Amino acid sequence: MEYGKRLKQLREAKEFSIYRLSKDSDISQGHISDLENGKNQPTIETLKKLLTPMGITLSEFFNEDGEVTVLNDREKEIVTSFRTMNDENASLYLLLGKALSKS
Repeated sequence: MEYGKRLKQLREAKEFSIYRLSKDSDISQGHISDLENGKNQPTIETLKKLLTPMGITLSEFFNEDGEVTVLNDREKEIVTSFRTMNDENASLYLLLGKALSKS
């Protein structure tokens, strides 16, 4: 995996400028640019600092299927709600979602 390209791909998908990511992560713009251009390799700690403001987990970052999955605010709310449900309610939630998507 080319970590710099992946970071840039996710940053752009989230519509973050390097400046904004730098301010939100407390990592210099130059270092972010060097990472994205493959001049440096990020540590896990650096990746966490860069990904957290964008709402991306390390597991999403390392997902190598090539698809960028970036949730919008509504999708994040749905996922957060689903994760807090007991199994019975989660099953009902899925059934409702499937039924509504067919209409």
